[in-house]
Amino acid sequence: MAEFRMPSLGADMEAGTLVEWLKKPGDSVHRGDIVAVVETDKGAIEVEIFMEGTMGQQLVAPGTKVPVGAPLAVIEGVAEGVTKTPAPEARTPEAKSASLPVKKIVPPQAGVRASPAARKLAAERGINLAGLKGFGPEGAIVLADVEKAGTAPRKGLDLDKMRRAIAAAMTRSKREIPHYYLSTTIDMVRAQGWLAENNAARPPEARVLMAALTLKAVALALQKYPKFNGFYDEPGGFTPSAAIHIGSAIAIRGGGLASPAIHDCDRLSPDEMMARLRDLAARAREGRLRSSELSDTTITVSSLGERGVESLYGIIYPPQVAIVGFGRIVEKPAVIDGKIEARPMMIATLAADHRVTDGHLGARFLNEIAASLQEPGKL
Repeated sequence: MAEFRMPSLGADMEAGTLVEWLKKPGDSVHRGDIVAVVETDKGAIEVEIFMEGTMGQQLVAPGTKVPVGAPLAVIEGVAEGVTKTPAPEARTPEAKSASLPVKKIVPPQAGVRASPAARKLAAERGINLAGLKGFGPEGAIVLADVEKAGTAPRKGLDLDKMRRAIAAAMTRSKREIPHYYLSTTIDMVRAQGWLAENNAARPPEARVLMAALTLKAVALALQKYPKFNGFYDEPGGFTPSAAIHIGSAIAIRGGGLASPAIHDCDRLSPDEMMARLRDLAARAREGRLRSSELSDTTITVSSLGERGVESLYGIIYPPQVAIVGFGRIVEKPAVIDGKIEARPMMIATLAADHRVTDGHLGARFLNEIAASLQEPGKL
């Protein structure tokens, strides 16, 4: 038997509100299953579980605000001595709150009347059935009710609250992290040529964008320079991450920003990376991100090229130790074989934590990214 606890979904998170249980007592749960929806400053997050067993007593009812680390439910049948994936909160200072008592323990709420098809679709789209009005027999929620709710703008995303949370995290970052900044200009003629050839026979929805190549280039560079990939916590210092989970900064409609992680970026092809990017962007703008996508990020990449920005210098999101920025590709004069030519150039920037690395290592890391983009066929 083990406890399923409220995860930390960011260094600035202290508590979250349980919105909905997606598993009921008696249901089997498996590593990676989405078992609940939690509301945070970042919106409604689908929370995954990282153990195998059976859902037992649910200690917290929907609508309850719960501190990070507090127990949400009992998971039965978890074998003793079995190594489990570490809970996301174990990497952040908020893990210290794991011993805090639950502020409000109440019995689970009654089941909402809904058809099996409606429940399945609601679970897939992260829609809270308790917030819907049913037009089926005796007021039951039917498939059409869920489909209608899925096409409406998702409620509950407080953009002002999100901006305050982001501002608080960035203030902490600038106060506590000794940043240093570097930039380099990368010749993108080969990368552009490879994309043009690769996309020539594809419909627009299947084309690979430059963002997929830059993310893969960063991932490969992190394999050689792992000190930019991991977490810094006092008093333990820097802990490198064996996995490369890159957070891709995504603007949310109406304002706000999310940086959900694309897992194991170093193992993805450009096509797989592009598919992940499209999926993340769609779900981020609907407010349907998952807990591991917010808590597992090992480094962040931000690109404002599509907004016309030539360069950007990011602020590190703690407990990460680096952020890479990419600007737009601009035609600039360059000397090639002794002749001046117009070449597509892009500025890449790095903001990194001076407690872990220095400018010398940062320069080598940026140069490795640039070198990878000169051989796009190998990405």
